[in-house]
Amino acid sequence: MSKIKPSQGAPYARIMGVGGYRPTRVVPNEVILETIDSSDEWIRSRSGIATRHWASDQETVAAMSVEASGKAIADAGITPEQIGAVIVSTVSHFKQTPAIATEIAHKVGAGKPAAFDISAGCAGFGYGLTLAKGMIVEGSAQYVLVIGVERLSDLTDLSDRATAFLFGDGAGAVIVGPSKVPAIGPTVWGSEGDKSETIKQTVAWDTFHAERPEKFPAITQEGQAVFRWAVFEMAKVAQQALDAAGIAPEDLDVFIPHQANMRIIDSMVKTLKLPEHVTVARDVETTGNTSAASIPLAMERLLATGQAKSGDTALVIGFGAGLVYAATVVTLP
Repeated sequence: MSKIKPSQGAPYARIMGVGGYRPTRVVPNEVILETIDSSDEWIRSRSGIATRHWASDQETVAAMSVEASGKAIADAGITPEQIGAVIVSTVSHFKQTPAIATEIAHKVGAGKPAAFDISAGCAGFGYGLTLAKGMIVEGSAQYVLVIGVERLSDLTDLSDRATAFLFGDGAGAVIVGPSKVPAIGPTVWGSEGDKSETIKQTVAWDTFHAERPEKFPAITQEGQAVFRWAVFEMAKVAQQALDAAGIAPEDLDVFIPHQANMRIIDSMVKTLKLPEHVTVARDVETTGNTSAASIPLAMERLLATGQAKSGDTALVIGFGAGLVYAATVVTLP
């Protein structure tokens, strides 16, 4: 017989607060057109993006995360000292070690929580949310700070016509805590590694170190292949998440997909046959693709503008490099 004491966690977990930070510099398509042969009309028709935010030297991955986290902590009504774990999803923190989560934990005043980074691209927020839920239910933390943050302007090749207009910077954060009722559904997640070359870094860090190519590593993607995968496969994953939570499309109040591309979002809405009453996040128009930050940033904006309200049932789904994905149904804070 095991002598290990059983875990004493909460029966369920929920999102208690949300916060976001967008860099002060707003970059319209006209700036992008200075380096690629395209047009504002083409960019809008292909992606739905009109503007994006680019970080200054002072708006680091850590600085943006601290700002977003402070808002999430205040929104949740807890103190930083109550945070038992900090999870940061990012692909644009350029130090392999230490994890940026440790610096953020210190700067928000979280004491001595568990702190680590994860790399799951645009699905990273969903991965972090699932890990946080497990910690709450298992009993290893009472409150978990989950952050999605990117400075993708650092990894953007402004001469690449296929990607120069896509990416933006920003940070989104949530506090996950205990709940007496189900408020974060089962996560449908996975990967398709046979497609890992469709979104990738152009040059590996070890190659860059050894050969010092002319161009700094950047993100590139096979746009059509990614579009087809997202439209046809991610709608299936979204439906699986609804089924796992016992939710029908008509029961939803809000749909918050990864803000990759307006055409992908609209296609998913159509494929899922979402009713007209469902509010759909379309933050991509003014924020661009912020990878792991896109879902919490979109969630924060919907709540701040009144397009969504506390207690609403929302389907969230992230998908991207890997190719990886994560979808779940949540109750909004």
